[in-house]
This record gives sequence, structure tokens and C-alpha cells, in this order.
Amino acid sequence: MKNMLFWRLCAIIGLGTVVLFWAIDWLTNHTETSMSFIAKEHQQQLLEYGRQAENILQNEGENALAVWLKELQRKEDTWAAVVTSQITPFADSILSETFTEQFRLGRNVEWKIHLYFQQNPTMEVPFSDSSNHFLIRLPQRMRPGAMLTYAKIILQIALPLILLSVLSFILYQHVMRPLRRLESTTKAFSEGNFDARINVSQLRRNDELTRLAATFDQMAERISQLINNQRQLLADLSHELRTPLTRIDMAVDFLQQQINPQQAIERLRYEANTMRNLVEDTLTLAWFNTESPRLDSDSFDLVELIQVICDDARFEYPNRKLSTLLPEKALITHSSQLSLGQAIENIIRNGLRHTPEESTVQVSLSKTDFGFELAISDQGPGVPEELLTDIFKPFFRVDKARLSNSSIPHKPPIRGFGLGLALANRQVAAVGGSITAKNIYTANNELCGLLITISLPSKNRN
Repeated sequence: MKNMLFWRLCAIIGLGTVVLFWAIDWLTNHTETSMSFIAKEHQQQLLEYGRQAENILQNEGENALAVWLKELQRKEDTWAAVVTSQITPFADSILSETFTEQFRLGRNVEWKIHLYFQQNPTMEVPFSDSSNHFLIRLPQRMRPGAMLTYAKIILQIALPLILLSVLSFILYQHVMRPLRRLESTTKAFSEGNFDARINVSQLRRNDELTRLAATFDQMAERISQLINNQRQLLADLSHELRTPLTRIDMAVDFLQQQINPQQAIERLRYEANTMRNLVEDTLTLAWFNTESPRLDSDSFDLVELIQVICDDARFEYPNRKLSTLLPEKALITHSSQLSLGQAIENIIRNGLRHTPEESTVQVSLSKTDFGFELAISDQGPGVPEELLTDIFKPFFRVDKARLSNSSIPHKPPIRGFGLGLALANRQVAAVGGSITAKNIYTANNELCGLLITISLPSKNRN
């Protein structure tokens, strides 16, 4: 779902707010209700006052009761009295038995007291004969709800603060959990651990922060590949440069000693060209690896491009046969003629270089649903099956001895350092295509050559 984190936070905040208001309302009502009843000891005290009044009236008379009432009022700083409940109906009125039983002059000591009324209620304790009643305005010391103010402060300030703090902590943990992983992984990556990843699958969630973590992992993977590729290219380049540099040193020594100076000069030119080609190809490959460009500025006829490349190759390798099977026209748009031409030239020349003399390299182009498919097959020794994907790696060579097999003396082999197919692979990918290689076998299952296939879109819309 889009904006998952937003909806999740809305749900948590909304639910938390509802729970907060519900909890405050329930606790407020429950607290007020529980604080609205007279304490048990005070209830017992009021009932005891009623029994004392009844005993004094029965045993000592009204005068003694009057003295006791005055003393009680002074003691409790309130009003108290003993009254009768003579209710005489008239005009043929009849009092129901229920009314007579439930009639009260004051409140029962077990009843709820209204905390928001300023005046204390009158409490009633009926005598045992129910004809007389002890009445007393509830003493202030017995009034319930003395802690109501503090309870309100707790319920209206402390409780919301605690619940909101808990809600904030939940939200904080929910948001910060992937951010902490991102922080620690970023720190590890910046310290040189290029294998550090967040591993989104371990987060067990799917929201904007998860997508951020996934994007970071993709970025880290890309940067790690770039750094490793650059390191490998530098290591391979430094290794490959040692041989021509050593030969240059030897040629310089020969010149200083006047030993075959002409051959030494030719060797210097040869090694300089070798180093130039090596450095240029390495820099080009590094650019493709780093930038991952999408080349889509040209529109051209692929048949015409292949014919020009084949004409140049026939001139350079006159002792090989190069046959073509091409349609009349193959229009490609949004591509790159330069990069595609260099890639095709690399592959054709690579096939000619490894094909024996008087043998044939076949170039064919066909139309597909995707675009075009260019097949280049040679009659060389092929490549071991387990190495068919490795030949597109930089500086990879199946047989380094092939570097010395050049049909033109004193001329350096073109891209003879294992960069040709690697460059071709990057160049084809840059125009939206793909390249594969497979061996060719005879009917007797004997290896008789290598087939490289390039799939190209007719309209590259990268």
C-alpha cells in the first residue's frame, strides 16, 4: 500500500487518542463514584450516634437526649435532631405500604453523596421502631471526596502525560528501529565494510522506511561493485603494464648499447601502442562500469554499419574468410552507432584472430520480435563450457598464448588483454541489448568454434 507509514501512524495516533479519552473518562467516573460514599468507619459512627440517641431517649428521657444532642452538635460542629415520622393522610388519602416502608426524612448512610454540592446532606438513622428518626447534617470531617482535587490533577494531567508518553515511545520505536539499522549499516559501510547491508527481509515490515532501507541496500551493492571493479581493474592494469614496461626498459638498454637500434625502436613503438590501447580500453571500461550510461542518441542502418566493419576486417585479415548473411536494411533508433560499432568490431576481429587461416567467420543478422539478432560464429578452438560467462569479464583470457598469434609482424594485437569482450558486453548493454556465447559442435560432438549472439532492440527506450 502506498504511504504505509503514514496510514500506520494515523492508526496508532487515532487509536491511542481514542484509548486516552476512554481511559480518562472511565477512570474519572470510576474515581468519582468510588469517592462519593462515606467511609465505612464514618458510616459506623453515624449509626452509632443513632443507637445512642435511641438508648438515651428510651432510658433517660427527652431532657437527657436534648443535652446529648447539644453536646453532639458542638462536638461535630453540625446540626442534629431526633424527630417523629407521624404522617397522617386526609381527604380519603391512603398511604401505600411501600411508601410507608421507604419514606425517609434524610439520606441513608450508605447512599452516594454528591461531591459537587456545597452543602452537606442530612443523614438519617431510623430507630428500631421506625417511629422516630435521628437526623444529622453530615459533619465536614466525614464528607467524602477530600482527595477529589488531587484525583483530578492525576486524571487530567498526569494520566494524559503518561499515556501520551507511552504512545510517543511506541511511535518513536516504530520509526527509529529501521533508522538505527540504517545508521549502523551506514557507519560500517563508511568505515570500509562494503559488505554491510540492512537486509530488509529482517525488518518484517513494508512501509516508506523499509523502501528507504531497500534503496540503501541497492545503493550499497552498486557502490560495492563499483569499488571492487575499480580495485580489480587497477590491479589487473598494473599487472598487465609490467610486461610492456619491462620490454621498454630492455629496448632502451639496447638503444644505449647500440644493439639492433632499429629493432629496439620498433619494439618501443610496439609497446607504446600496446600500453596506449590497454590504458584507453581500461579507462573506457571503467567509465561504463561507473556511469552505467544509456546511449540512445543515434538512429542508423545496422546493415550498413556491419558491412563497413566487415570490409575493414577483410582488409586486415586477408588470409581468413568472412561471410555475411544480411537483410537489405535494418533500421535502429535511439541507439549508439559508435558504441555498437566498436562492440561488433571487437567480436568479429576476435573471431578472425582465433580462426585458423583459410577458415571462415560467419556474420548473420535476422529480425526478431524484440528487434534484431546478430550471430557471429568462428571456427576457432572454442571456450571450455564452464568459462563461457567468464570471457566477458575484464582481463580474462582462456589462453594467454593466443596473444602472440598476430598475422601482422611488429603490430600489437588489438585488445589482446582480455578487454575486448568485456567492453563489447558493456557497450551492448548501454544500448539496451544483451550478448551471449556458446560453443559450436560437429555432428560427432567435437568442438569446432564459438558462437556469439547479440540481441538488439530496434527501438531503445531506456
